[in-house]
Amino acid sequence: MSRLAGWALNALYLLLFAVASPWIVWSAVRHGKHREGFGCKFLGLTPRRAGERSCAWLHAVSVGEVNLLATTIAELARQRPDWEIVVSTTTKTGYDLACKKYAAHTVFYCPLDFTWSTAAAMRRMRPTLLVLAELELWPNLVAAAKRHGARVAIINGRLSDKSFRGYRRIRALVAPSLQRLDLVAAQNEETAERFRQLGARRETVHSTGSLKFDGAQTSRDNPKTVALQQLAGLDASHIVFLAGSTQDPEEQYALDIFKQLAPAHPGLRLILVPRHPQRFDEVAALLSSSGVEWIRRSHLYADSGQRWRVLLVDTIGELGAWWGTAAVGFVGGSFGSRGGQNMLEPAAYGVATCFGPNTWNFRDIVAQLLAAEGAEVVRSEAELATFVTNAIESPPAAIALGKRAQRLVLSQQGATRRTVELLCKLDEAQASSQARNAA
Repeated sequence: MSRLAGWALNALYLLLFAVASPWIVWSAVRHGKHREGFGCKFLGLTPRRAGERSCAWLHAVSVGEVNLLATTIAELARQRPDWEIVVSTTTKTGYDLACKKYAAHTVFYCPLDFTWSTAAAMRRMRPTLLVLAELELWPNLVAAAKRHGARVAIINGRLSDKSFRGYRRIRALVAPSLQRLDLVAAQNEETAERFRQLGARRETVHSTGSLKFDGAQTSRDNPKTVALQQLAGLDASHIVFLAGSTQDPEEQYALDIFKQLAPAHPGLRLILVPRHPQRFDEVAALLSSSGVEWIRRSHLYADSGQRWRVLLVDTIGELGAWWGTAAVGFVGGSFGSRGGQNMLEPAAYGVATCFGPNTWNFRDIVAQLLAAEGAEVVRSEAELATFVTNAIESPPAAIALGKRAQRLVLSQQGATRRTVELLCKLDEAQASSQARNAA
């Protein structure tokens, strides 16, 4: 990328920032967003890395991508124990989770895509490899990494229909950054071909499968789920209906269904996990006006004997473990415009899983689950009510549905190993190139 193009992007970003500044200020005041990490984001003042070890800088936007990186980080550490691994995020929720989840590694806010902030971050962090999760294609960041001498990779690459159409309209702007990439590890061959059509070099693009399959926990006896079961006082007498990653009005749908079924099923429990933390209080108000016996997750204490029929999970990063408590699951973000959320987590546990009709962000995974008869699409609140009722009143059918989903997840695992092998080859190729240049 030329310096002129970089500064043109700076001007565009500053213009967009000026237009969005009222919303940014409102979000900072109302929800506490955007307050932290100013030095990292705007000036590139990341932690200054000491030593000369090879460094893999992995970038994840928010909570979903932070969780996604877990298997890759573990496999990288196993195959390259001499590497230093650092993790950057964009959002506060992602940063908080990464600090907790990857406490052994350096965690920081990723610089915004200005020429000065990305250049400063590269000087301070000195990565050997920059790894971007899914599709974080920031031109100045990629260009700064390449000028520094780092290899750049996209892993778990995905391009939804909507994203592909949008990028294709601005292909002339996108192609130069894609051509600079040393590796694109795409979720499937269709996505791989889309990257090629947008300008990525054919020899750099590989279909490795989805990392989400590898990151899915399949045992309900894992320590996190067991600890949450004990904390919540759940046992074999309870039937848990969990609605996860929800948005408005999905919590209301789940609550109405629970209230219809609860009198006939005293062991039924509802767990609500809203997608965004800023909605915790909104959902709490909904529960307070509903007349049900409910409690916040943050108010659960061990051995307290608290009674509840509905649990509001108002903490970050626990949804994956809570799915292990469920018999019946609804994956949210699928009745609105968000395009769905990760349905592999409940599927991997063998939960009888359903989701709404709007799941384009997970189209391939949905297609695989439906082909395996491991999940169902519900197109209205009435269909959701029917699914939940049938699952509760016909346990053998619900168990069979869940087992088919779990078998699919187990059959698709292995993407992490394939991805990390490709990342290691990049390092080996770079070392060989440096040796030739030195000779």
